[in-house]
Amino acid sequence: MEVLLSRIQFAMTVGFHFLFPPITIGLAWILITFETLGWRRNSELYIQLGKFYGKLLALTFVMGVATGIVMEFQFGTNWAEYSKFVGDIFGAPLAAEGVFAFFLESGFLGLYLFGRNKVSKGVHWFSALMVAVGSTISAFWIIIANSWMQTPAGYVIRNGRAELTSFAEAAFNPSTVIRFLHTVDAALITAAFIVAGISAYLILKNRQAEMMKKSLKIAVIVGFVASVLELFPLGHMHTVQVAETQPAKFATIEGITETSDNVPLLAFGIPDSETRDVNFRIEIPGGINWLLSKDGEVQGMNEFKDRDLPPFGLTFIPFHLMVYLGSFFIILMLVSVFLIKSEKLYKTDWLLKILIGSAPLPLLTNQLGWITAEVGRQPWIVYNVMRTKDAISTNVSTGEIIFSIVMFGIIYILLFGAYLYFLLKQIKQGPKEIIKEV
Repeated sequence: MEVLLSRIQFAMTVGFHFLFPPITIGLAWILITFETLGWRRNSELYIQLGKFYGKLLALTFVMGVATGIVMEFQFGTNWAEYSKFVGDIFGAPLAAEGVFAFFLESGFLGLYLFGRNKVSKGVHWFSALMVAVGSTISAFWIIIANSWMQTPAGYVIRNGRAELTSFAEAAFNPSTVIRFLHTVDAALITAAFIVAGISAYLILKNRQAEMMKKSLKIAVIVGFVASVLELFPLGHMHTVQVAETQPAKFATIEGITETSDNVPLLAFGIPDSETRDVNFRIEIPGGINWLLSKDGEVQGMNEFKDRDLPPFGLTFIPFHLMVYLGSFFIILMLVSVFLIKSEKLYKTDWLLKILIGSAPLPLLTNQLGWITAEVGRQPWIVYNVMRTKDAISTNVSTGEIIFSIVMFGIIYILLFGAYLYFLLKQIKQGPKEIIKEV
């Protein structure tokens, strides 16, 4: 029971925290576009866009910091055995994230928010760039820690503990780079959809419509390019990496029941967790072999013991929903880009409403991707090295975990309510009105 409850608590805290960093990372880079155009063109329009979205960035950053601290404390409370086992390795990137990234990001965010018109335009622009760089570096260190759990490298087990033998091998383990690129690109998609949704809403409300048309155009272009990249090459490369390094996870997410040298790609299917089979299959013959550029056998779930396989439905369904949503993102942004070229997007109310409704969908997709990655790693907390059931704290009772889950739940509901209140209030106000630029 303690293992299940600890998993639920960690899933709740990490899942809630993971709502905010993608927005921060992606929005910081989109802000660079606004600030660059405002500075180089001396455009008040883009300067006001920077001020407007900068406030949303600051609010989201605060939420990310508050929820991230709670998440990291759990390694010492609920996962003490894990912390003992990998402390020499896992602690380094988390410490580096705080020292090299968090203080860089937070320090320059203060300068960006309060230094406008108090420092030179070049220095102010540089502060915005450092916020984007800092948030991206922060993600890199976190990805290193998580990727090592997925594909551990650069260590030996000595005296019952994992000890670091090569920092470079541990940091740049087989999944670090592609997972980092995949995650940062997902952040760009997330921010692009949020900016597009906000812009569409204000256009429909006729609040600073001319300004928001500029905002929408940039968001749609960024969203389209990032969505295409997320599918290919990044999504494809990540899929190949999982197939090579985590074959049990790959077989589960793709619903490969039997080892074969001609494996179909499932376009649709309903998983049966009891039999580990897929019903109502819609298949592309030989699609997996084509996807992996592999002529030989691809391992199915039958090659692994049941105790070494992740939960079937909870891995298979989130992965396929993520793929479906990613495909929808490409189509929606492609249509939007096409209509922008003819200036019709701003007058197409039904599409603007779809953009508004789609704004939170990348956040859902991020959660689905995280579930796929983390549940798909089970039953291992460190893949093929340490099982999750062996990683929990031995001196934390069931009652204490339940109490903390309830308390976290209440606090998170209040925090999220406050976040939405201030976010929506800022959005409804819109950017500051300016004299129309010629």
